[in-house]
Amino acid sequence: MTHAMLKGSNIPLEATTVRAVLRWSPGQGVPDVDASALLLGPDGRVRSDDDFVFYNQPRHPSGKVWRLGKKRVAEGLTDTIQTDLAGVEAGVSRILLVASADGVTFDQVRALRILLHDAQDPEGEPIAYFDVKPETGQETALICGELYRRGEGWKFRALGEGYSNGLKGLATDFGISVDESEPEQEPATPSPAPEAASPTPPAQPPSPPPAPPAQPPVAAPLPPEVPPQPAQPAYGYPQQPPATQPAYGYPQPTSPPAHGYPPAAAAAAPDPDFRLPPQGPQFIGR
Repeated sequence: MTHAMLKGSNIPLEATTVRAVLRWSPGQGVPDVDASALLLGPDGRVRSDDDFVFYNQPRHPSGKVWRLGKKRVAEGLTDTIQTDLAGVEAGVSRILLVASADGVTFDQVRALRILLHDAQDPEGEPIAYFDVKPETGQETALICGELYRRGEGWKFRALGEGYSNGLKGLATDFGISVDESEPEQEPATPSPAPEAASPTPPAQPPSPPPAPPAQPPVAAPLPPEVPPQPAQPAYGYPQQPPATQPAYGYPQPTSPPAHGYPPAAAAAAPDPDFRLPPQGPQFIGR
């Protein structure tokens, strides 16, 4: 049977491990909601900062209270705190279940509800639920309920108490030392810490391999030979090749004759091998 609880009401718990599930409806302008827990001693204050379970410290050192993280379900978004009541240290008398928004007031959070489940039957019907409604709408952190000892057992009480100075102000009220430089929003997962340096001096880096010997320069190939071009003829006249053969039927003189006179060699005895060239038909019979 599921108990629909009103503010200030309480119920005994038979389950030894419980899940407190915060659920809300997302939408435009709706802030993200984070679940956290504060473990209080008999004086109503934390024993040390380790008693604060939240996004930067998702598990208590005892291992009995831890944050399961956010999920999307059919009804909206959830963030969950799980507690092993049977293993909680005797010095803890109360566990506050807290909802906080990142600098946005809870009047913009729709359908905020805390549901209590038996962790042995997480898919079964919830043990109880409480619809958390802010009193003024300007709260940025709310104590939704608390798990507290009663005799040998535990009980759950619905509260709905608000804080206008956020999770930092609420935690400070219960004895947590908050670093003023620490942002309230959930930070990114930190990188693993580097390993401690070894006392042995680091080994010298290996010498670089010797450079390969320089290759002789490769001569560039010579351009192909271009055959000489013949001289261009004078303007308007074709170029005549130089005569290498004597004129037809006459020997070639070796040097030009003196002006108007044959050269001295020409006055010598006639060449016995000289023959007149054959006569053309135009001279026959004349």
